[in-house]
Amino acid sequence: MAVNDEPRPLVDGFRRAITYLRLSVTDRCDLRCTYCMPERMTFLPRREVLSLEELYELACGFIERGVTKIRITGGEPLVRRDIVHLFEMLGRRLGHGLEELTLTTNGTQLAQHAEALAKAGVRRVNVSLDTLERARFEALTRRDALPQVLEGIAAAREAGLKVKLNAVALKGVNEDELPDLIEWAHGQGHDVTLIEVMPLGDVEEERLDQYLPLSDVRARLEQRWTLAESDHATGGPARYVDVAETGGRLGLITPHTGNFCAGCNRLRVTATGQLYPCLGGAERVDLRAALRSERPEEELAAALERAMAIKPEKHHFRMDERGAKPHLPRHMSLTGG
Repeated sequence: MAVNDEPRPLVDGFRRAITYLRLSVTDRCDLRCTYCMPERMTFLPRREVLSLEELYELACGFIERGVTKIRITGGEPLVRRDIVHLFEMLGRRLGHGLEELTLTTNGTQLAQHAEALAKAGVRRVNVSLDTLERARFEALTRRDALPQVLEGIAAAREAGLKVKLNAVALKGVNEDELPDLIEWAHGQGHDVTLIEVMPLGDVEEERLDQYLPLSDVRARLEQRWTLAESDHATGGPARYVDVAETGGRLGLITPHTGNFCAGCNRLRVTATGQLYPCLGGAERVDLRAALRSERPEEELAAALERAMAIKPEKHHFRMDERGAKPHLPRHMSLTGG
């Protein structure tokens, strides 16, 4: 594509329009969730990570190609120094190609940043929270940080941010608590989404022991509550139901029991500028090389065309073999949730 040509929308080989970018700003995290990473995690050398200015330039390149929603992810995005500056820069693109700017966070740093995020233009945040029990939280995350997370959620609400909670359903760990977690979230005015564990990266535990099919969870919830299908959509992979008794909304992300790839509109870019067209695939395109080339605009355009050509139709996660190696060696914290 010539530099002066009108930028074309991003459409993959299966005619899916790409309008949603999940942009990781760091692979580092201040928690060590047992389903996500080992205690002694090796993180990327800082010199390999894109600068905030490069991340902004990259994001603008996607906006020019039709991306209307950007979610900042990690690792834990709020542990990155001066991260609010990136939100401020991207916030100025709202109404100018960008329709929504949001983030996923573990909530430990949210109390310090909630007001600044709202001022920058963020309206919604996703907070990962798998339990409300402090001892269980510490066992799951290997850190005693539940009070900080709850403080962060309260601060976000006070700042006017809409909060959605994400909880990974874990067999024999938090499955007994999921109804209470949902009820608490809805009582606070928060939506909540349950997620099936994904086989990404070595976590030092047997993944099959962690896996809890959400079809089983839903069946149990339906014995307790009335669940009605909802047409609510956020652009992500969750499918929603309304819970009559709590008055709240429940999302279900089911990579194993209900493949959602047919409507995929997402791309993920790591903090080092590696574009992964599919969370469950090894295909990637190096955008950092394009950004740092002598012709960044042309090279980035060509790289995005390559990404459209290699984006697979669907992922092929499997959770049916004990002792199996992870589906992919890279951890979720590298790709971004």
